[in-house]
This record gives sequence, C-alpha cells and structure tokens, in this order.
Amino acid sequence: MTVTAPVARKRSALTKGQLPAFAPYIVLAVALVLGAAILALIGFNAFGWGIVSAILFAIGLVGWSAAVEGGRKASDKLATCLVVGSFLVALLPLISVIWTVLVNGIPGIITPGFLTTSMNGVTGAFDNRSAEEGTKVLGGIYHALMGTVQITLLATVISVPVGLLTAIYLVEYGNDRALARAITFFVDVMTGIPSIVAGLFSAAFFFAVVGPGTKTGAVAAVALSVLMIPVVVRSSEEMLKIVPNELREAAYALGVRKWRTIVKVVIPTAISGIASGVTLAIARVIGETAPILVTAGFATTINNNVFGGWMASLPTFIYTQILNPTSPSNPDPSSQRAWGAALVLIILVMLLNLGARLIARIFAPKAGR
Repeated sequence: MTVTAPVARKRSALTKGQLPAFAPYIVLAVALVLGAAILALIGFNAFGWGIVSAILFAIGLVGWSAAVEGGRKASDKLATCLVVGSFLVALLPLISVIWTVLVNGIPGIITPGFLTTSMNGVTGAFDNRSAEEGTKVLGGIYHALMGTVQITLLATVISVPVGLLTAIYLVEYGNDRALARAITFFVDVMTGIPSIVAGLFSAAFFFAVVGPGTKTGAVAAVALSVLMIPVVVRSSEEMLKIVPNELREAAYALGVRKWRTIVKVVIPTAISGIASGVTLAIARVIGETAPILVTAGFATTINNNVFGGWMASLPTFIYTQILNPTSPSNPDPSSQRAWGAALVLIILVMLLNLGARLIARIFAPKAGR
C-alpha cells in the first residue's frame, strides 16, 4: 500500500488538467443524438444530420477542452476538428459518386453480353419489349470499349515520344535559352486549354489536310495527344530534374557522350517517375468526351480501323445513351447501359492509377546497402 499510493498520486498529477481518452467518443455520441433530435424537428435527412452532428461535436469537444485543459489545448483541438472536417467534406463527393455509380452501374455490368456485344441492330423495339416483359436489356459496350482502347493507345504513341523528347531538351540542352523559355511558356498554356479546343484544333487540321467532315479514331487520338503532351512534358521534366548531377558527371568523366549518358544513365534513373506520369496522363484523357464528339463521331458497330470510319468510345456512348435513348418512351434500358459504361470507365481509370503506382515501385532505383 505504501508503494502504490505515491504511484497513484503521481499518475493523477500527470493526468490532471487533461481530458480522458474516451472524451471524444462521449462528445460524438451526444452530438449524434442532439443532431438527430434537431433534424427531426425541421425534417430529417442523412446529410444534414452529419453536418449538424459535426458542428455540435466540434463545439462540445472544444468547449470541454477549454474548460478542463485551457485555451492552448482547446485551440489545438479546434484546428484538428477543422482539418478533419475539411477532409471529410472533401471525401463526401467522392464517396457519393462512387456509391451512385456502383448502385446504378452494377445491374448493367452483370447483364449477359454487356461487355461482349455492341449496339449493332439494337432498336427501340428491343428496349420496349425489355421494359414491358422484364427481359434482359440487349446491347453492350464492346464497340465503345475497343474504340476507347484504340484511340487512347494511338494518342499515347503520339504523345510519349514528343513529350519525353521535349522534356529531355528542356532539362539537358535548354540551359535557360530563349527557345527553352518559349517552350515552357507554351506547355503551361497548353496545360490549361479546354478539351473542346483540342478537339476543334484536330478537326480543323484534318479538315484542311484530308477533307471536310473527316471523323476517325486517328483524329480523336490527335486531339487527345494535344491534352496529353503537356502532362507528359511536365511530369518527365520534373523527374529528369531530380536525377543527381553527380551521375551525369561520373559518366562524362568516363568519356561517355552526352546522348548516351541520357539514354543509359539519366532516363533509367528517372524511368519510374516518367512511367507514372505517362500512366496518369492516359488516365487524364481516357474519359474526355468533348474532343471525341467532334473528331470521332458516333458509332453503334465495331470498328477496328482507327484510321477509317466513325468510332465509338465509352464517354460518347454514355453521352448518347443519356441524351438520345434508344427508346425515348422507355429510357430505362439506355440509362442502365450508360451507368454500366460509366462504372467500366471508372474501373479503367482506377486500374491505370494503380498501374502507375505499381510501375513506380517496380522501376524505382534499388537502394544500396
């Protein structure tokens, strides 16, 4: 007893003037109850309940902390509540979008043939029969999925060499020359141009070179490359800049030419960041709608020739299914197809972002002992 009493008094002295560890949970429970009671009086809804409860939680926790711990700790808890609250507010739209697309898109994806068939031959009569008899919705996104893959792949083939070589010039050869400054300025301008402007540029270019009304997947790929190139240039430039100059100087000291130093030393060192930047650039343009509308047109059949004929893509497929349902009197089947295509598009973007992280991890320089 003579040993434990001083220890207990010491502990109480150390914890004096501090909130108990369970204080936030008590305040949260009270805030949820009071928030539900307030919303019950004015009309309950989940979003309003969350907002009111969060405000009550912040007020209760900060007030309790001010009374027990003093103004300094209360200010710290107020800042913590503001930071966490801002994070949750920023997270709500993302959760809402993902939840909405999942709820509405899963019925479309699980429909047999949705990923393996096109809209060729699907008319309003099929949608009317599906709505009246409850049969499965016919038609799928195979043509749009293949169109998206082909257009994006061609845009990547165009953009990556141009963007990477431009970044190499700016970092290795530019030396703050007038041309390098001009390129940097125009890259910054291109980063902020609206996507529809890129589509109009590509359409006008092929109009002058090929002829009026030229709409193919290649035209769309050029439009997307206009949007991709600035992203590739900026990401590659930053990755090349962080390569230590000591590596370049060591290669020069061994008599290696500059171009070979760039190819054998600089680029392999920065390849993980470059690959990640390219992957993110692809994810940035794969969901563009406006440039595709004016460059590739609309199609309901499978077109594997990116250089000839109109070509569908997932964004334009979603747009047409919502704006012009296959059956105006029964738009539900078209809406189901559109939500299913939207979910597939989100999955593709998510896979690209995960791929960028994986590529960065695989190609990252291995740390020495």
